[in-house]
Amino acid sequence: MDLPPPEKEILDNRLRLIRAFKEFLPESSVIADEPRLRAYDCDGLTAYRQLPMVVVLPETVAQVSRILRLCHEMNVKVVPRGAGTGLSGGALPLPDGVLLGMAKFNQIVDIDLDNRCVVAQPGVTNLAITEAVEKDGFYYAPDPSSQIACTIGGNVAENSGGVHCLKYGLTTNNILGLEVVLMSGETVRLGGKHLDADGYDLLGLMTGSEGLLGVITEVTVRILPKPTLARAALLGFPDIASAGQCVADIISAGIIPAGMELMDKAAVSATEAFCQPGYPQDAEAVLIVELDGTETEVDALIKQVSDIARATGATSVRTSADEDERLLFWAGRKNAFPAVGRLSPDYMCMDGTIPRHQLPSVLTEIERLSQKYGLRVVNVFHAGDGNLHPLILFDSNKPDQIEKTEAFGADILKLCVAAGGVLSGEHGIGVEKRDLMGEMFTDIDLEQQQRVKCAFDPQGRLNPGKVFPKLHSCAELGKMHVHHGKMPFPNLPRF
Repeated sequence: MDLPPPEKEILDNRLRLIRAFKEFLPESSVIADEPRLRAYDCDGLTAYRQLPMVVVLPETVAQVSRILRLCHEMNVKVVPRGAGTGLSGGALPLPDGVLLGMAKFNQIVDIDLDNRCVVAQPGVTNLAITEAVEKDGFYYAPDPSSQIACTIGGNVAENSGGVHCLKYGLTTNNILGLEVVLMSGETVRLGGKHLDADGYDLLGLMTGSEGLLGVITEVTVRILPKPTLARAALLGFPDIASAGQCVADIISAGIIPAGMELMDKAAVSATEAFCQPGYPQDAEAVLIVELDGTETEVDALIKQVSDIARATGATSVRTSADEDERLLFWAGRKNAFPAVGRLSPDYMCMDGTIPRHQLPSVLTEIERLSQKYGLRVVNVFHAGDGNLHPLILFDSNKPDQIEKTEAFGADILKLCVAAGGVLSGEHGIGVEKRDLMGEMFTDIDLEQQQRVKCAFDPQGRLNPGKVFPKLHSCAELGKMHVHHGKMPFPNLPRF
C-alpha cells in the first residue's frame, strides 16, 4: 500500500538519517526500535507522550555539531533532552523529529577553586557539582528537588531554582559561561570564568530558552563557600493565612533566609508517612525557614524569626539542634513530590509565581477550584519568592480526568497572572503552558520574542511546538511590523 506523501517523507528521512548517523556514531548511540524509543516518549510531564522518530546519544561536541548540521541540511526538527526530569513537556519528542539526548556528556571538565567556578558538561547532575567541591568547603547553590537526577544543562535550559534560590538566586544568577551548538552546527562560547562581559547579555538570553535557541554542550557555574553555620526553624500554623503572613513579616523585617518553604496539611501528612521528618501533624501548614552565616548572626536571626512566627499565630516553633536534624527537616521537603505520589495514581505539578502578599487569597481560590473540579490538590511551594507548586491529584485511567486536570491547572495559572504573578517560576513553558502565553503577553510581545528565535534558528527546527502558541515563519515576522503602525526608524534594516 502506498503511503500518503507526509508519512512517506518522514519514513524516507528516518531511514536516511539512521544511515547517516551510524556513519559517525556508535550503533548503540542510535536508537530506532520501538521498545527502546519508549524510554524517551515523555519527560516529567507524563500526561503527554509521543515516540520520537529516532534518538541519538552523542559523546563529543563534534558529534553534536554534525548531528545538527545534518538535520539542518535535511530540514529535520530536533528536540534536545537532558535527564528528562522537566515538568512542562519541554523535552516532549516529535514524531517527525530527532531526539538529541545529552546524557553521555557527564564529565566535570575543570574545578577552579581560585576563581570559584566549575566547568561541567551538560549531563552532569546538579548534586554532583556540589559533591565534587564540598570537601574543599564549597557548594553549588541552586538545588531543585530533583537535584539528584536533573542535569546542569537542563537547569540552564529551564532556569531552574530550588529551595535556596530566595537568597542565592536561580540558575541565571549562578552561571558564568556556556558553550552552545547552534542549529547550523556552529559552536559558540558565551561568557567564561569572569563575572561579567561587555556587549549583549547572550548568556542571560540562552538561560531559560528551553532548547529553542541552541544545544548546550558545556556550562561554567559559580560555586560558593559553605556558610559557617546553617540552622532551620520548623514552624507549625493553624491555617495557611497565618503561615503566609509570617512569610511576609519575615521579609518585611529585612531578613532574607537561605530558604523558606511552605507545605499544607495534606503535604505534611504525606511526607511524614513517607520519610518521617518530624513535622507537626496537628498543623494546617508548616513553614521551614533556614538561616545561615556566622554563629552569632544565625542565633540572632533564629530568635527574630521565632518571635515573628509566634506573633503571627504559630502553634509550634522548633529549631534544628544539629546538622543532622536540619537535613532531616529538608529531607521532608525534598521528598514531598514522591510522597504525594503515594496518594494518587497520577498528579500534575503546576508552577506559577505570585506576589508574596497574595498567598492567602490565591490558596483560598485554589481550594475553591479543587471543589469545582472534584479533584484533590496538595500545596508545596517556595514561599519566599511566591513560587507555587500545587499538585493536582487524578487518575488517568478514569474518563475525562486528564481533561479536568488540564482545565484546573489552566485556571490556577490564570489566577497567578491575575494576581500580578507569572506563568512559570522555574519549570518553563514547554507545551504545558504554551497556550496560556496570551494571558501574560500581547501578540506584539510574542512576535518580538520569536524574532529572537529567528536570529538563532531561522528555519524554526529547534524544539518547535514549545513555548509559542502560534509559530510564525521568519519571513512572516519580517512583514508584520506594518500591522502595528508606522515604525519609528523606517530606514533601518528589517528581518
